[in-house]
Amino acid sequence: MQKSNDQKKDIEQLRDAEKKYQSYIEKRNELNDMAKLVREERDMINEKRKGLKEKMQTVKEERDKFVAQMRQHKDMRNKLQEQAKKLIEARRKKKGEVFRNLPLRVEELKADVQMLEYRQETVPMSSGAENELIETIREKRAEYEKTKKILEKQQEIEIDISDKDNAIDELFKKADEEHNKMQQLYGENQKKHKQYMKLVNELSVSINEANKKHKKYIEIREEAQKIHEKAFEMKSKIIGIKGEWRKRREEAKRMIKEQNIKARSAVLDEKKLEEMADKSIDALKKGEKISLKG
Repeated sequence: MQKSNDQKKDIEQLRDAEKKYQSYIEKRNELNDMAKLVREERDMINEKRKGLKEKMQTVKEERDKFVAQMRQHKDMRNKLQEQAKKLIEARRKKKGEVFRNLPLRVEELKADVQMLEYRQETVPMSSGAENELIETIREKRAEYEKTKKILEKQQEIEIDISDKDNAIDELFKKADEEHNKMQQLYGENQKKHKQYMKLVNELSVSINEANKKHKKYIEIREEAQKIHEKAFEMKSKIIGIKGEWRKRREEAKRMIKEQNIKARSAVLDEKKLEEMADKSIDALKKGEKISLKG
């Protein structure tokens, strides 16, 4: 009865161990499947990140191209403005040489000479007075010629100033054109910069997501490994229980075999005794001596 109870207890222990082992295996496989799924999600995010990096590089190159073009137009604008400033300074110096009332002064001197010459021709006067008048006419004419030459030079200056004005206007016009081009490129550059920064943010989010997925993957793998170790321990326990059973069965077989041998030996001895008894009886009947040796 005790042996039957022990055997029943062993069977229950084995079944419980096998049930736990199967549960661990199922849990481990479930965790491995989860880990595989998370790893695939992580790899997909990393693959997407590669695409983002390539797109970022393209946008960055386009943005840098706009910056280079902006720099060219900015340099050209600054050069044109600098040339215009130099012309403005030259014009200012030239204007300092211009007398606004100089044409009127030339006309006045011309009129004075004509009046004096008319007086000389029409008004009777003494020789001394006429000589003084002639000297005055000569001085006035000399002043007139000198002032006339200054006026001619001034007219040349005014033409030069006018040319400078036109040149200055043209330079500023071209500088404005370069500035407008630069502003247009700046607008395009800002669009590319915003696009680039958006990609940077997307990349940052992608990296965080990939890191989270990787962390989760590691955690699940570690949990699966723990379950696997428990399953291995349970498997070892099952093997141990079955080994113990096998030893018991072998021991039982050995004992049964020994008992069988003893039983067979006992049966043989009993037959031998019967044969000896029969021989002894026959010997007595014949009057012979009885021998106990077999």
